[in-house]
This record gives sequence, C-alpha cells and structure tokens, in this order.
Amino acid sequence: MQPATDKSGVIPNYVGGNWVSASSTKELPVTNPATGELLARVPLSNHADVGKAVEAAKKAFPAWRETPVVERARVLFRLKALLEEKADDLAVSLTQEHGKTSSESRGEIQRGIENVEHTCGMPTLLMGDTLEDIAPGVDCETIRQPLGVFAAITPYNFPVMIPLWFWPYAITTGNTFVLKPSEQDPLTHQQIVILTEEAGLPPGVLNVVHGDQEAVTALLEHPDVKGLSFVGSSQVAKIIYAKAAAEGKRVQALGGAKNHMIVLPDADYDQVAQAVSASIFGCAGQRCLAGSVVVGVADALAPIREKVLQRAAEMRLGYGLEENVDMGPVISGPHRERVRSYIDEGVKQGGTLLLDGREAEVAAYPKGHWVGPTVFTDVKPEMVIGREEVFGPVATFTHAKSLDDAVELMHRNRYGNATSIFTTSGRTAREFRYRAGISMIGVNIAVAAPLAFFPFGGSRGSFYGDLKAQGRDAIEFYTDKRVVISRW
Repeated sequence: MQPATDKSGVIPNYVGGNWVSASSTKELPVTNPATGELLARVPLSNHADVGKAVEAAKKAFPAWRETPVVERARVLFRLKALLEEKADDLAVSLTQEHGKTSSESRGEIQRGIENVEHTCGMPTLLMGDTLEDIAPGVDCETIRQPLGVFAAITPYNFPVMIPLWFWPYAITTGNTFVLKPSEQDPLTHQQIVILTEEAGLPPGVLNVVHGDQEAVTALLEHPDVKGLSFVGSSQVAKIIYAKAAAEGKRVQALGGAKNHMIVLPDADYDQVAQAVSASIFGCAGQRCLAGSVVVGVADALAPIREKVLQRAAEMRLGYGLEENVDMGPVISGPHRERVRSYIDEGVKQGGTLLLDGREAEVAAYPKGHWVGPTVFTDVKPEMVIGREEVFGPVATFTHAKSLDDAVELMHRNRYGNATSIFTTSGRTAREFRYRAGISMIGVNIAVAAPLAFFPFGGSRGSFYGDLKAQGRDAIEFYTDKRVVISRW
C-alpha cells in the first residue's frame, strides 16, 4: 500500500473524493528522521485550497446527514477491519516518517483503531432522552443533531492516532470534515484516507488539506467551518482558541504539558523505574503524556533516580525498523537543536547533568536527528527545564519533603495535563486523586492515557475549551441537543 503522490513526489490534497494538487507552489520536504531519506514533498496549501476542501465538505453534508446512523456506523466497521488488516504496513510507514520504534508505531495504530471501534457504537451513543406527560398531554424529548463542517489541526507526534480522535466521531454523528495534518509526517494518514474509500465513505465526507499557518488561518476564518479541534503547543492552542471563539466556532484546543510523577518511599522502585523510564523516553519524549519531572518524596529520590539513570544509560538508539532499538530520533534537525538548547539552559541554570544526550550518534545513520536519553537532578521549579515542556528525552529529578510539598510543587507549574503517583498506600493515592487538580491522573501508571470511551484532555494551561477529545465529550462536541416539546 503506497501513499498517493503525484509524479514529482508531491503529496496531493484530498477534496471531494479526489486527489488534487494544491494551487500553491510552496512545498516542504518530508524526510525519514533516522536516515535523512527524502520520502515526499508536502504542499503548503493556501486560502483557495482550503476553501475548495470546505466547499466539498459543505456540499456532502446534506446527503450524509440524511444517511441513517446505522449505515454511517457500518462504514466505520468496515474501516476498522481494513485498519486491522493493514496495521503492520501502516506501522512501517509511521516509523519511516516519524522515527518512533516499530513497537511504538504498532501501539499508536492500535490506539487509533480503538477510536474507530468506539464510533461503531454511534447508534447507541447518539440516543437522546424522552419524558412523557411533563404536563397534561405534553411530552418532551431531546435529540442530537449534527451541525455541518468541522475541522482539525493535528500535530506530528501521533500522526495516525490524533486525527482519529476527531474525524471518526465527527462523521459518524453526521457531520463532514476537513483535516489539516502535520506537514512533517502526513504520509501514513494518506494511506488511511485510501482505506476510507475502500470502506465506502462517500466523496466529500472526509477531506484533507496540507499546509502550514496559512491553511490554519483559512480554516479558522472560514464561515462554513462550525467547529475546530487542535492539538499542539499551549502557546498556539491559546491563540487558536481565542481566534476560533471570536469567529463563533466551537473549539477544543489541547496544549502542552509538564507532567509530574510523584514517587513515595513505599513504592516498588523497580516497577516504578520501568514505568517512569518508558514514560519519559518513549517516543523520544515527544508526547504530551510523557513524564517530565520525577518528584522523589522524602527518602525516595535517591533510589528511584539511580534506577532510572541506569535504565537510561542502557537504552539503545537507532532506526525503529531494526531490532533491539529502544528509542528512535526526534522528528527533525530544528527540533533536535531545540531540545539541545533546553539541556544547555538546564546546565547554565544550575541543574546537575547526570547523563548527557546532546552528542548522541548512531554510526549507521549519521544524518539522523539523534538526542540520547538525558537525566538532570537538583532541578528547581523556576528553572526553564523545570517549568517548560521540552518535548524530548529529558528526565528531571527534584525532591519534596512530603506529599503536601510535592502537590504544591506541581501546582506551581502552569500546565495541567497529566500527573502520576506511585505508592502502595490506597489512602495516599485517594488523597492525591482528591487534591491533584489535574485532568488525567495515574495511580501507579506512568502514562495516564484514557481509552477511547473516556475523555482525553488536560486542565489549566494545557487545555482551552470545554469539551475534550474522545468519549462522550466527542459526541457532545460534534452535535447540538435539540429539545422538542409536543402536544397532540
């Protein structure tokens, strides 16, 4: 299964069921971050290109809305089967364009499939409520109705899973959709679009337009886009939220993170070290649920730090399609330099660097964007590496005298995406859950990633909006409740 490109290797947009070239002549390369190989070129679509995609979605909406929900769900059933059939091929493509390991790619594909699977239950999920005789001879009911064209702007770190947080829910509730995927790794999702055709999705229900800031602005400003979803940095999420809201659109904007993992002295240090290491260094740290700050409470700091340091030092960097690779490259050269600059700043501000990944190399792949596992201790909350999202394989350790101090330290950070506690005390875990004030909480779980039938999204500076991704929140976001009061 090959991604759709034209003869010159440029990725086309997908508009109204057709693969069409963007009218813009601006392009960017899509490269394998481990080998440096050029995979394709992605167009930077303009306002006109976005307008065509929105118009195709608007044209397709009336017929798709009238399609019975059971028939819409059957398309997703067929898509789920095709995704499972092609999962291995998709995982290879994902590793080639993103850099994550084969096992990480397979995990992402599976989490995406779980969202498609959840939307197959839309005939039940869309049900409303009815109450008869609210007054003599008067009945009342609620129904859910789609709104029209929705859009999403998705990031590079999970180019398969994150789009599947959005458009499957939107289309099975009866809307049509325009996706603007990341321009850094759009190829694997192109293959999924091909599978939607095979599953029987009508033309115009799903459209894909490639681009950068101009395409984003066009979606934000287009009057026919009823709502928009975004995942990326908090700085951009805040801008997206304000702009979309000002345009009268529904909006959910998921931002950055600085996830604290709090380790109590009664925890099982071996199990914690395994979980914490996977959280921090998995996907080369390029995920919003990655652990970032490990808070050792009382006597827990030294033992957990040493065990994580040992694991980090033993990790093997390499091309994710090869065996015995624990961690792949970061997405690009500029991002590698960004991560390195954070490490530089951590040293300047007084952090103790126990393991330095800035000069990591893989001899077989000198063009790869390598950053090795990096470990800091003596990190203070006011340091840049203690307060900002690095989005790379950098662990920071700090100390707290008590659980109270650990929670207070966590609350000093502006982000509120996820947090975890490691303890064998149920009472302590319950107290932490009660007081954490963070949307996604792990208890002896280092990556607090909700399954598809629960909402995904943070709090405070990590999320702008009301309704989050996945779960029942997605049904609420993509529909409006109508209240019908009847007397016959």
